[in-house]
Amino acid sequence: MYVGESERAVRQVFQRARNSSPCVIFFDELDALCPRRSDSAESSVNVRVVNQLLTEMDGLEARKQVFIMGATNRPDIIDPAVLRPGRLDKVLYVGLPNIDDREDILRTLTKDGKKPLLLPDVSIRDLAQDERCEGLSGADLAALVREACMVALRERIHVHSTSHESIEDQSSPEQSPVGVGKEHFLAAFQKVKPSVSKKDQALYAKMKTLSPT
Repeated sequence: MYVGESERAVRQVFQRARNSSPCVIFFDELDALCPRRSDSAESSVNVRVVNQLLTEMDGLEARKQVFIMGATNRPDIIDPAVLRPGRLDKVLYVGLPNIDDREDILRTLTKDGKKPLLLPDVSIRDLAQDERCEGLSGADLAALVREACMVALRERIHVHSTSHESIEDQSSPEQSPVGVGKEHFLAAFQKVKPSVSKKDQALYAKMKTLSPT
């Protein structure tokens, strides 16, 4: 009873985009939607979905002011027909962030050092230049900030649990916010490692050199 549901979902996406034009359709993890087709029976559903996607891209109906974008970290397994001229023919390589990019990402993640509150001994620029940040993606940097916050929070809880303050003092609403310092980031570096291995980085660099754009 569900045969054809995937193809109908693709048609609906493009129909809604046409009704809302100008519109941009963005496919994340494009390799999962249109993998390389084969003759095996297991891939029959994928073949139908890819064929439907190609039909919509070619625009049997007028595709006015509807733009298509996609993102993937496995361009090597995407069906070649999807990347032909007139479809997704512009390939852009987005590498790992450099020092300036990491600084911008960290400023955004920490609301320029205000949320979470960074202590005076933390310099976002120095943090971005740290060699241990080399190879960290945006998601890795977000994990680094979260882990540093967790270390600072555990430290605050430990201090309160071992202190001899009265219950009235502990329940006071005028408690200072938890600050994240340099030592907390040093502890976070022990747990957060690059999610993209050196081998994968070399593979992506090779794809970049082979890419026509």
